[in-house]
Amino acid sequence: MTTRQPLVLLVDDEQDLCMLMQMSLSRMGIKTHMAHHLQQAKYFFSEYKYDACITDLNLPDGSGLDLVKHVSQHYPKTPIAVLTAYGNMEIAIASLKAGAFDFVSKPINQLHLQQLLQKALHVPQLRETISDAPLEESMLIGDSQVIRKLRESIKKIARSQAPVFITGESGTGKEVVANLIHLLSNRSDSPFVAINCGAISEELMESELFGHKKGCFSGATQDKQGLIQAANGGTLFLDEIAELSLAMQAKLLRALQEKKIRPLGSDSEIEVDFRIISATHQDIEAFVEQGKFRHDLFFRIHVMDIVLPPLRERDCDILILANHFLQQICTEWRISTKSFTEQAKAFLLQQHYSGNVRELRNIIEKAITMSDEDYIDIQQLQPAPHRGVHKVEQHDLMQSKALPIVMPNKAQNIPEEGLEQYLEKVEKEVLLSALNQTHWNCTLAAKKLGMTFRSLRYRLKKFGLDTDDDE
Repeated sequence: MTTRQPLVLLVDDEQDLCMLMQMSLSRMGIKTHMAHHLQQAKYFFSEYKYDACITDLNLPDGSGLDLVKHVSQHYPKTPIAVLTAYGNMEIAIASLKAGAFDFVSKPINQLHLQQLLQKALHVPQLRETISDAPLEESMLIGDSQVIRKLRESIKKIARSQAPVFITGESGTGKEVVANLIHLLSNRSDSPFVAINCGAISEELMESELFGHKKGCFSGATQDKQGLIQAANGGTLFLDEIAELSLAMQAKLLRALQEKKIRPLGSDSEIEVDFRIISATHQDIEAFVEQGKFRHDLFFRIHVMDIVLPPLRERDCDILILANHFLQQICTEWRISTKSFTEQAKAFLLQQHYSGNVRELRNIIEKAITMSDEDYIDIQQLQPAPHRGVHKVEQHDLMQSKALPIVMPNKAQNIPEEGLEQYLEKVEKEVLLSALNQTHWNCTLAAKKLGMTFRSLRYRLKKFGLDTDDDE
């Protein structure tokens, strides 16, 4: 059986440019039609079935943006890409929001053109079988209206190459959503690389993202591939992107615009092709206004917007999620399946869940550990004893443990262990109190203590309290 040759429509009033693209695509085994006007392009769509379309923005009888909207409305399964002049990013991003698959800058880079068409012509068909649960349902658990709408949005977003920006409280599942977008996209056969920008020091961030050459700095004993290059062909997920320094933001922006990176210590650049998905729990627009985040980078990454709801706003999903985690954990631990008592169900529905879905899973995991029966009752769901310190309000703790302000000659008020050890003991207790009050959610604890996430992580490491539970 012979495979049908792909058919692509090229729309541009510059005939020489159309011919150039036609020659490039013919080498890929792609057949093309050419249209030089908006109305001509619409007519061709009514007569032929196209596998993809590339259109210029400026046409003699209208805008390429109108064609994008027309194709998105009448031929939603046909990916359409936009040609844009260098620096015309605002219109390019508007095209992505209107439904464009991707864009390619003028002058045409042959490699980028080929990569774009390869992805456009291999958009996976979403599963519609009855026997197997769709991927979006197996990864996004729940039956609330907000979750159903989220699934539909994700399926649409996955079809394009547009950057995605995810916001939501800690524990709402930002990385899960990013991974789902990747798995539903035409990049699913390539790597999904995730990095928490708040968990890596500024000194190491450039090496982590861009890589380095052997000997370019002390400790660089061998060449290292950066995470951007590792994500080549796939998706790069930057969690807590607001934590990036302004210098790193500038370098990331250039990588996104040029699709090239230069490892530390290297004399040459490397071509990269990746889709960026970023996320934060911070008010990034406020960061932009304060000058803490570059406006041009924000504009570049903030194309498709996803807002994840906190668990308390989808209370009808709580028991669905709880049962899912219960079955999942029992299976993973190879123990008999358990069930919830009615009292346990009522308890779960009454909780605030400041840590959202992650907190609920932790509660279920702890309950399974504490239960010797084939059921989970309210006793196993009660909060665990606080680690290392009794439940004390931060204000009371500070008052009770505050260093007495006395004259140095009053020896009876000087701590026996010495000032440094005494202050460290007080600091550790305050940290533990904040962590216990936030169920060991480091992001919330940092906010409560009035310090940055990175500063809190440093202090936790100093006292051996570092965890991997934060987002």
